[in-house]
Amino acid sequence: MYIEQGYKGSLGTWNLFVIPGLFILFMIFNYVSTATLLAESDQSMEEMMAVMIDQMGRNVFLALNLFIFVIGLGVIFIWTKFINQQSITSLTTSRPKIDWKRIFFMFFFWGTFSAGTILLSVYLAPEDYVLQFEWKKFIPLLIISLLMFPFQTSFEEYLFRGQLLQGLGIATKSRAVAWIVTSVLFGLMHAANPEVEKLGFEVMIFYIGTGLVLGAMTLLDEGLELALGFHAANNTVIALMLTMSWTGIQTDSIYLGTAEPTSMGAVDIVPVVIGYPILLIILGKIYKWKNWKEKLFGKVEVRKIAEENQSEYQNSLNQ
Repeated sequence: MYIEQGYKGSLGTWNLFVIPGLFILFMIFNYVSTATLLAESDQSMEEMMAVMIDQMGRNVFLALNLFIFVIGLGVIFIWTKFINQQSITSLTTSRPKIDWKRIFFMFFFWGTFSAGTILLSVYLAPEDYVLQFEWKKFIPLLIISLLMFPFQTSFEEYLFRGQLLQGLGIATKSRAVAWIVTSVLFGLMHAANPEVEKLGFEVMIFYIGTGLVLGAMTLLDEGLELALGFHAANNTVIALMLTMSWTGIQTDSIYLGTAEPTSMGAVDIVPVVIGYPILLIILGKIYKWKNWKEKLFGKVEVRKIAEENQSEYQNSLNQ
């Protein structure tokens, strides 16, 4: 019943598309303007970012980029709570309360796995990495990452797996359409990242695949909690442990990757087509998910949530 929580607002389904629509327009503008600027300056994205980082410093550059998402998340919450009069809880989960245990479990579970994967990569190919750890730079990075990355990742989750998933689900009455469309849009949002310029458009397989697994988590678990934990852990661990000169996130991380980027091959797709389904199976065992087909591909129920809203309305009148 997660998608059906979108019925609990006061403005109607259209309001769930306002902020996502404005954000998508902003991303299109950003992509076009960046491409135009690069063409006029005859620079690559990597070169442009290097200039800005030299002027500001990596930590300041990172903090400024993340602060935009702090504002964005605040806008979503204000719109939801005070304009649409929908509770933040119903935008987050179908449970009576937000399950913080789920968020923290997924954060530490995926964070540990991600850190282990990076360390394994360093062990298997040490020639591709340089240890650049410095306490004076790492401590500010640690503070910035723990405080601000959750805002960045939560903004994306509440935007795509929250408002847009609920809105599309209600509008189309199809869980599958909402799941697939939001995942594709989530992937395309990263089209302006420097990684796409270096690795080619095939990297969209990874971004869209990640959107699909996060959407599946949300639908199967009937809430955003696991997706919030996963996304926050993923970005935070990468920022703290590994950076490369051509990636979108530039930090004073523990390791610097020095290998030249290559286009994605079949091996690079394995984590998406095999690893992510295994992750869903593990989570399904832990949280005892049932009716997978119905939750991912079934119709959105209208009557039950309407009855709940009517009951809540009557209770408020009686009080």
